[in-house]
Amino acid sequence: MHSTVLVVDDDASFRRLAARTLASYGYAVIAEAGTIAEALARMDEVPHEAVLVDVGLPDGDGFTLARRLVELPWSPRVVVVSSNSDGAQHSLARRVGAAGFVPKEDLPGGALRRLLSGA
Repeated sequence: MHSTVLVVDDDASFRRLAARTLASYGYAVIAEAGTIAEALARMDEVPHEAVLVDVGLPDGDGFTLARRLVELPWSPRVVVVSSNSDGAQHSLARRVGAAGFVPKEDLPGGALRRLLSGA
């Protein structure tokens, strides 16, 4: 299991919801970020084992961030989330190297847990 998770989303209330959901699965959200720049800074401070990344961020595209994260030397497991559950999001997440995509409304379901655990 990946125990430390970074949550990247520009909506603070969603970050709190995601942190509570992840904690209920046994993960430790030890940092949050609202932008790509903050996410990269947090990863420099503490190399998290997994990252939850929103597609729409104020300073760029979450898919671009996901690609950069999976290329880090320790290869964190990345899951992309969005309120837009368009089917193209799933395939794009895979193309950038993410473990997968979860629509935000499905966050409390089992898909996020499976993607983070690699099951």
